[in-house]
Amino acid sequence: MTSFDTTPQLNVWRALLALAVVFVMLATTGWTALRNQRGDTPLQASLSAWEDGRIAGHRLPDPQSEPTKLARFFASLTERDRAGLVHKYPLAVGNMNGAPVELRYRANRIALAEAREVERERMHDQRLTPAGQHEAGRRLHRFEDLMEKGRHILAFDPDGSGRVAEVFGDLDTADRVSVVVPGVDTDLLTFQRTHRKYSAPVGMAESLYAAEREASPSTRTAVIAWADYTAPSGLGIDSATAMRAEEGAVRLNALVRALPGGAPVSLFCHSYGSVVCGVAAHSLPGRVSDIAVAGSPGMRVERAAQLHTSAQVWAMRDADDWIQDVPYLEVGGLGHGADPVSAGFGARVLSAQGAKGHAGYFEPGTASLMNFAEIGVGAYRSVHCAHEDGVCRTGLSGTAAA
Repeated sequence: MTSFDTTPQLNVWRALLALAVVFVMLATTGWTALRNQRGDTPLQASLSAWEDGRIAGHRLPDPQSEPTKLARFFASLTERDRAGLVHKYPLAVGNMNGAPVELRYRANRIALAEAREVERERMHDQRLTPAGQHEAGRRLHRFEDLMEKGRHILAFDPDGSGRVAEVFGDLDTADRVSVVVPGVDTDLLTFQRTHRKYSAPVGMAESLYAAEREASPSTRTAVIAWADYTAPSGLGIDSATAMRAEEGAVRLNALVRALPGGAPVSLFCHSYGSVVCGVAAHSLPGRVSDIAVAGSPGMRVERAAQLHTSAQVWAMRDADDWIQDVPYLEVGGLGHGADPVSAGFGARVLSAQGAKGHAGYFEPGTASLMNFAEIGVGAYRSVHCAHEDGVCRTGLSGTAAA
């Protein structure tokens, strides 16, 4: 039992949440006003330059056009013209849904090199505090890490705490695509970790990619470590509301709609990432076959059916995960709704044996990772349910070769 199981305590919690709504409104208004006072970011500047640009005397297409239209535009160009656009507008092309993925990788490598030089100058800028110079050094090293040979950076934005996405495998030829959607405190500097490797997006995606190949060697898979949204920082107001999730859901939807080919897509949403996936669910294209959440604080609905998605909805939570002590309710915009592993929610509940806490779901050797991998390759009848009755597999058949 949690400390919120009794009615008097629940009433107190509801009252506190209601009072906090005023603070949320004030904080959000102040944050928006501050954002609006800022000048153009590097990405915005690159997009503005693109909008004013021309090729062979013709205006360039709207960078916000449908991915299919942008794909046709790039396909119509010569290799020389494409290379010219990459070098002239690297951030714009590197983040353009509809641009060929290989072109985005090349563009983001150039953008990373430019961002690295900015940080190199900041490291020696005497106008910055020692802490600011140290931060610049950390960012420079992160950019160098992302530029290492063989890395495929699908999205990159150096502004603020930064956004980034990386691909493992070949998106163009994949039979199935998996997207890892992380939670709070995810940014450029926490995108990968040496210590507690599998609690960071890169480690999560690498681990899932390896597990999928082991689960079905004949299935060509690709996995995206997707930190291309502004995640909440810490367990504060941002993490208790859907504001960041709503912004992230728009970006997640845009990513999925721009993926090449027609391979089924599975979303693996951890912690606050499950809020993003819940908000996005109703607008995602039909190629999204699975939405699997782990350590979820809720998906902004009371039942899985209210997600209005054709995707299978899966949920898991380790017995030692502290998230279970968060109150599963939503009042005045605070809180994220019902517990996805509860019987009344209606998700297919999976075993998370071995995960050990909130950040261990992608650890090699765990039932949680094994289940994610089986879902990722479509081998649904191989998943291990949280309950021995096997009800989480009811009505499903495996589609991947063993």
